[in-house]
Amino acid sequence: MTTETAILGGGCFWCLEAAYSELAGILAVQSGYAGGHVENPTYKQVCSGATGHAEVVKLTYDPAIISYDDVLKVFFTIHDPTTLNRQGGDVGTQYRSVIFTTGPAQEAAAKAAIAEFSKLWPGKIVTEVAPAPAFYQAEPEHDQYYARNPYAGYCQAVVAPKVAKVRKMFFDRLRHKPA
Repeated sequence: MTTETAILGGGCFWCLEAAYSELAGILAVQSGYAGGHVENPTYKQVCSGATGHAEVVKLTYDPAIISYDDVLKVFFTIHDPTTLNRQGGDVGTQYRSVIFTTGPAQEAAAKAAIAEFSKLWPGKIVTEVAPAPAFYQAEPEHDQYYARNPYAGYCQAVVAPKVAKVRKMFFDRLRHKPA
């Protein structure tokens, strides 16, 4: 089996991890940090906004099951790519919309997706597209955060609606379809 990697930032990594974990073909989702100037940053450092890192997820996926274009469709559906350095109440450069690409094909696909989704969003898409920098894995307590804390206030208010949106809009792509 051939696998590929995508690195995406669209606000809090808990949201992206929970949403992408629902999809068939997504083999692994790892929360982490990328795009900054501090090596091996901590969550506290990244949340300060002083590291330059964005909260991101690194996806490992099977392109025979889910294409990079479909990965990007989900990305542009579950977050607001028109708000600079914020997602809802999460504010700061660490919450920016960013696609870190692993090569020219991903860069071209990301730019094409931005052009396509620009027709659907009322504001200008501010998603950054840049070559993939070093990825730093987040601390273990962030792994499967939503799955372990579904009733936490943030998860109920912010993460759950994004997961519900993925389940509704990408029902045919779900790993496990509800009965």
